[in-house]
Amino acid sequence: MTIEEKIACLGTDPSVPRLGIKGSRHVEGIHGLAQGGPAKWGRPLTIPTTTFPQGIGLGETWDVGLIRQVGAIEGYEARYIFQSDKYHQGGIVIRAPNADLGRDPRWGRTEECYGEDAFFNGTMTVAFIKGLQGNDPKYWQAAALMKHFLANSNENNRDKSSSNFDERLFREYYSVPFRMGVTEGGSRAFMAAYNAMNDVPMTVNPILDNVTRKEWGQDGIICTDAGAMRNLVTSHSYSPDLESAAASSIKAGIGQFLDNYRDAVHGALRRNLLREDEIDAALKGNFRVMIKLGLLDPPARVPYTRIGSEADDPWLSEKHKSLARLVTQESIVLLKNANHTLPLDKARLKSIAVIGPRSDEVLLDWYSGTPPYIVTPLEGIRNKVGVGVNIRHAKGNDEAVRAARESDVAIVCVGNHPNGGYNMPWAKVASPSEGREAVDRESITLEQEELIKEVYRANRNTIVVLISSFPYAINWTQENVPAIIHMTHSSQEEGNALADVLFGDYDPAGRLVQTWPRSLDQLPPMMDYDIRHGRTYMYFKGEPLYPFGYGLSYTTFAYSNLTISAPSLSSDGSINVSLEVKNTGSRAGAEVVQMYVTHLHSSVDRPLKELKGFTRIILQPGQKKTLTLPLAGKQLAYWDTHKQRFVVEDDRIQIMVGSSSADTKLSRSVRVVH
Repeated sequence: MTIEEKIACLGTDPSVPRLGIKGSRHVEGIHGLAQGGPAKWGRPLTIPTTTFPQGIGLGETWDVGLIRQVGAIEGYEARYIFQSDKYHQGGIVIRAPNADLGRDPRWGRTEECYGEDAFFNGTMTVAFIKGLQGNDPKYWQAAALMKHFLANSNENNRDKSSSNFDERLFREYYSVPFRMGVTEGGSRAFMAAYNAMNDVPMTVNPILDNVTRKEWGQDGIICTDAGAMRNLVTSHSYSPDLESAAASSIKAGIGQFLDNYRDAVHGALRRNLLREDEIDAALKGNFRVMIKLGLLDPPARVPYTRIGSEADDPWLSEKHKSLARLVTQESIVLLKNANHTLPLDKARLKSIAVIGPRSDEVLLDWYSGTPPYIVTPLEGIRNKVGVGVNIRHAKGNDEAVRAARESDVAIVCVGNHPNGGYNMPWAKVASPSEGREAVDRESITLEQEELIKEVYRANRNTIVVLISSFPYAINWTQENVPAIIHMTHSSQEEGNALADVLFGDYDPAGRLVQTWPRSLDQLPPMMDYDIRHGRTYMYFKGEPLYPFGYGLSYTTFAYSNLTISAPSLSSDGSINVSLEVKNTGSRAGAEVVQMYVTHLHSSVDRPLKELKGFTRIILQPGQKKTLTLPLAGKQLAYWDTHKQRFVVEDDRIQIMVGSSSADTKLSRSVRVVH
């Protein structure tokens, strides 16, 4: 390769036409492949793709196998569009999943991540990666490029802010989902974050090489975020000029720039700030990923090259449509259901008011593609009840109150706008509780709660459907309204799945993946990255509105017979935690069984409790199942800053199982020996 070709391959398309080397560009794909959507990701065509709930909604399924299927469908559609003679568009290096941690509900990109818990996010990250990349032992269907390494959970001033915390939090919390994504999921690509970590910008942070490459074995793509090289000069004031910024980035491990970088790299070479062999070293990771994708091998050797020859577009298939509906059903969280208000019995209803600003739309976020169709809440409810029930629809307050007063039940659909509001310019939002990329939320108060109050005064038989990317402090609604449902934006099957739950054709079993505070007074300052000061269920102070892992069902479950396979657990061993769960209600339903651990005699500060295992199970009425959750000794380790390694200490732990972080049903203690 010539030096010009090498420099060209430091972009996001490592193709070398002269040598017949075909590379792949990047595409977006947080909750479905993006080849359209509000950001117009499709070039040159807008191409429909299967569109699932936002990332936080995928997390709320607590279903590892299902998330792997979501990744598999997205990877398949990316290959199809990339290879099909009809399209030849996009790429198969997919900027997903978002492995960041939602440590604060004000974070403007909360919607993209899986939640606030490192183990949980890592587990879902691994599942999504494995789905995207496929099951072939040699080749990948698509490459998962994780975002955004590291500790990127503030939007305001993100191009110059620093996320500051100690080494234990780096090892035990912030880096965990990324480490799991590499070592367990097999991802060999990630994007460095805009922010600094402990005052060193991530674009040039030594951990790119020292930790991710040398410790974890990440030997593939490390790319900048868009414009991050320039930010080293303009925002962070870290590099004196662009040529120094380019040289420092490549030396740190960056192999791809989302930036106008070429002149800067040429200048760095001329000034001897950078050597050609250092560019060679950076490019190797890019080409390793292209080799795994099969792009440098004869097509006959690569099983995924057959994708694209199908007669019909895959997003039109019943398989893809039905999975979108199932995922959306599983993501719905029942927050309150006083006096068995839900499910509704359509045979007993003559009229329903479907009202509120989110009642007749499916809002797409910035990283959405364009779905092949959408079903709004209003359409889903109409489809469910048929012509025998009168549906009154209104968005404005006065009309909504009148419709509620005249109907048997009022269903109020409220929530944020995932792009900050209608027709908002970049980095602007319409109200304090809105957030988006580049803007953190100033409030967690739902402005639309005033509408809920008016509707409730008109009709006490009110159901609130909160369609949101974030937690909201809906204290009045929780205290007064009989039934509350939460779901996230952007699914093509939003309305159908909602109607399935409202009318009892699907039993809700989604669970929250963040702690929902009652007010901002319960949270530390936004830029305090030391979560020990009161963040997440592990350190939260006071009583939350809804705890991590919370969600209700239309049926009931009983836990019994907790047994541990051994009286002690060694650092290099494992035990099995077994219990029986019985559906004690009159209808089928799913339960999410969660296992937490508390350290009783640790020599270092530990969280109040930590999630260490979970599973989602379906039980018929009266059915009982024995479940087994493994617990490995290495899961109990802490980072010893003196020994510079993870250490399992002699200790005693309390193992707790239950239906949320605040509702553990059974517990046993176990001795831990190193």
